Amino acid sequence: MSETSNRTGRRVLIVGHGRMGRLVEALCAEHGMAVAGIVDRAAAARPERWPPADVAIDFSTAEAVPVNFPRLAARGIDVVIGTTGWQAHEPPLREIAARHGIGVVAAPNFALGVSLFAALVERAGALLAPHAGFGAWIHELHHAAKRDAPSGTAIALEAALRRSGYDRPIDVASTRAGCIPGTHTVGFDAAGETITLTHAARDRTAFARGALEAARWVAGRRGWFTMRDVLGL
Repeated sequence: MSETSNRTGRRVLIVGHGRMGRLVEALCAEHGMAVAGIVDRAAAARPERWPPADVAIDFSTAEAVPVNFPRLAARGIDVVIGTTGWQAHEPPLREIAARHGIGVVAAPNFALGVSLFAALVERAGALLAPHAGFGAWIHELHHAAKRDAPSGTAIALEAALRRSGYDRPIDVASTRAGCIPGTHTVGFDAAGETITLTHAARDRTAFARGALEAARWVAGRRGWFTMRDVLGL
């Protein structure tokens, strides 16, 4: 079977069946892949019953990721992780992925525009780093039910600024209200002028589509990747 057919015919195990898991399920066929099964809270307790799959897309919880990941890796299933808040467990999970020879794409935000936005932020940081009069801030807004603050995306944007050479303080603030899918603003302020860059998600389909693109891209690859790798940034 060719690599192309491997990518387009992948069997997807959906881990977590909340809003994001249900969106992935609904959009799977549109991306040329099939739903192999769903691991909800009840099924998570019976991993021996999980169906065969080529790739798992995990939008569960921060607590569930380090529990389910070793089970998936042991079966040789590639993993796409869209859950946030589990990053303290990343070093041992990387070791498990390497031991079992699977491909992993982990990202705090799978919207394709967010990865491109982060590249723009990094370039802006490089341009503004030499100009000491510009101070930087990051403000992110999400729905009231989101647990982690600041968001994983805000943390990634801060890291992008640091990679650019911007070494001055960066104020990071969070807002949790209503049903906001996700809005991130990076700003630079100096005497008499302000520069702002903003990415706003209108709904959650962008996250699901990006995760499915990552699931297709990781076919045949081994290692730990991010959406920067998926997009070739």
